[in-house]
Amino acid sequence: MFVLSSASRRSLSAIRYVSAAKMPRRLGRTNHPHRRRGVPVGGARRLLLGLPGIAEGRSYGMPSFLLDGRFFARFRDDETVLVLQLGTIAEREVRMQLDPRAFFFTEHYRHYPAVLIRLAEVPRALLIEVLMEARRQVAAIRAVRSRGKHAPARNAPARPRAGKRAAT
Repeated sequence: MFVLSSASRRSLSAIRYVSAAKMPRRLGRTNHPHRRRGVPVGGARRLLLGLPGIAEGRSYGMPSFLLDGRFFARFRDDETVLVLQLGTIAEREVRMQLDPRAFFFTEHYRHYPAVLIRLAEVPRALLIEVLMEARRQVAAIRAVRSRGKHAPARNAPARPRAGKRAAT
């Protein structure tokens, strides 16, 4: 069983009462963010493609949505479910407690930071908020990882140049 810390509970209640007025108009803000449930596949596709850096492509041979060329989301189960990569597994737990009808996972995704979203159950405003937050988190994590691979660590000793020997 997963127990939320007090900070997570506070963020959960902040997410629960997200203001539709703060959502970008191009993503289709509504006056009643949690009243109507269900997002059609075409609507979910448009929301995903409206996010910066997201393009349609293939991942593991399946049609997917890619963030800067790497997996971000895809449809499954005859396009009734959206698989969405998140920043952390803890974020998935928060989403599932927020709305267990809409958010779930299977054993396959147990150790992977992803959540499955039932498109027929998720309110449009909540889907928008989840997509925007997931995109922000995943992009930030990837930026940190890519910097770590290409940039030398701070205060790292300089390596001697090839062909030159260190003074003895």
